[in-house]
Amino acid sequence: MRKIVLPFAFPFFLFTVAVVLQMGCHRRLSEKDLEAQALAIHDRILSVDTHCDTASRLQDKNWDIGVRHEPGKRGSGMIDLLRMAEGRLDAEFFAVFVGPGPRTEEGYAKAKESALKELEAIHLMCEKYPTLVGLATTPEDAYRLKHEGKRAAFIGMENGYPVDKDIALLEEFYKRGVRYLTLCHSQDNDICDSSTDRQNPEDNGLSDFGKDVVAACNRLGLMVDVSHISDKSFYDVLKVTKAPIIASHSSCRALCGSPRNLSDEMIQALAANGGVIQICFLSSYLRTPKPNPERDKAFQELRDKYGSFRDIKDEAAREKIRQEYEALREKFPEERATVKDVVDHIDHVVKVAGIDHVGIGTDFDGGGGVEGCNSVSQMFQVTEELLRRGYSEKEIGKIWGGNIMRVLRKVIEISKRA
Repeated sequence: MRKIVLPFAFPFFLFTVAVVLQMGCHRRLSEKDLEAQALAIHDRILSVDTHCDTASRLQDKNWDIGVRHEPGKRGSGMIDLLRMAEGRLDAEFFAVFVGPGPRTEEGYAKAKESALKELEAIHLMCEKYPTLVGLATTPEDAYRLKHEGKRAAFIGMENGYPVDKDIALLEEFYKRGVRYLTLCHSQDNDICDSSTDRQNPEDNGLSDFGKDVVAACNRLGLMVDVSHISDKSFYDVLKVTKAPIIASHSSCRALCGSPRNLSDEMIQALAANGGVIQICFLSSYLRTPKPNPERDKAFQELRDKYGSFRDIKDEAAREKIRQEYEALREKFPEERATVKDVVDHIDHVVKVAGIDHVGIGTDFDGGGGVEGCNSVSQMFQVTEELLRRGYSEKEIGKIWGGNIMRVLRKVIEISKRA
């Protein structure tokens, strides 16, 4: 006697096939609509990048931040105001960068002059393009400017060297809009030791003057930035600060062993302080680079030949250096990190310290840039990857701007009680 199974099994089979096909279509549609989802989220949140070196380009008469520059084209740079709008980046911390120099009266005077010129250039940008950008010194400024359809220009100072040994200079920089101070750069200075300067093998950490600088930052409402500083300096800062700190452009040492990155213990200590680490887009901070002694030697010889690029004002000389640099890059192409690598570091911080202690600090125009996000016009692609990994809109909002604005708000609040 034949068993009657098809009338029941066949409809179930068709139902199963239909569900599988629908799921497959849903996945494809989700990928197709991912950009739209990311852009829609950016319309509702505040997105902030805590570090770029574009301020150094503002003094170049042949380059205009108010004009759109084609990404990837020589001389375009990575940030301009129109591409910020394209990439849905609402706020940028423009870094006033002065490289390390001699700790002499002449050296300090030159550093101060350079810092004031970059500060002035940022202010002039805001005056020249008032319908596109405005100066921001508080979270409220940033949210207001977004509501007005403008970009927000915050200011950070990368390297405490221009402060000299004079707290009054720090106060002057604050009055001109600076809202974070990176205590040092690639070399030790009077404030603290650097993570990458081991000419003196001993890590002396934060100096007595450095402690005064941290205290002044707390009093003024300046965020203390621990990117670039040595491990001992980092822990010394945590001992004396009365406010949350930031790492404006650093990544995770557990994933990439650069001394510029923070260890898990450092990330947890920063989180306990209420601070935030802003993931840097520099490939060598995201992936451990493969050894290439020949490449390293060639680039070091170029640096030794010309010194600091920012100190060279003659445009013909600058163009010659650019050409030599690009020739070396073509001869020794670097394997670049990707957007996925960036989000791997975000994932790691979330795992180690929680969603409230991670953000984004690209270091655009200072070496930052990865495959998939090599211009500010592509910033939303980071959001696409966050969506792929299941991050909610609330979590994405914290990563992009909520966390750093919370820290800035707290720093300001503490300064008012000082």
